[in-house]
Amino acid sequence: MYSDRLIFRLLESSDLDDLHTLNLIHEVDRFNTMGIPESIEITKKLLVEKINDHNKETISKLTYSIRLKNSKDFIGICGILFGQPKYKKAELWMKFNPAFWNQGYATETITRLLKACFEEHKLHRVEAGCAIENHASKKVLEKCGFVVEGIQRKNLPLKSGWSDNYEFGILEDEWFENYRDN
Repeated sequence: MYSDRLIFRLLESSDLDDLHTLNLIHEVDRFNTMGIPESIEITKKLLVEKINDHNKETISKLTYSIRLKNSKDFIGICGILFGQPKYKKAELWMKFNPAFWNQGYATETITRLLKACFEEHKLHRVEAGCAIENHASKKVLEKCGFVVEGIQRKNLPLKSGWSDNYEFGILEDEWFENYRDN
């Protein structure tokens, strides 16, 4: 997949070093429930699991590396978690290297993932969430058309303790009416 400035490619074994480096960055870990891996072997195990998810008969998870088109630099990862087919919904997530924060890449990523969800996978609803302290992610999701639908109390086990979590949603008709060409 592509966007104006980015390349999205399903994770491959060649992404191990980039993924491990990303997972070691403390700023990235602040709102991440995974925690910092103790070794590259743990990152490798996680990577193999994500790659195996792409090869199942019924795909329930897609995880992409995100690279700049012009330089091929690795800037982060993102993913789509599909719900049961009957519900025609999915959840989006993303994680970026802080060197690439505040440059519009998160908005570009979520917009491209929404396009895939609604136009390619023909979903009805897409969800996302973020810690209530994660103001940047909240802003990105709202800019992309997501609506705050609620707050789950003490839902995220972060390094700083249990955090409340915003729950966001966007429906296919909202996407097609308001956001897909932005």
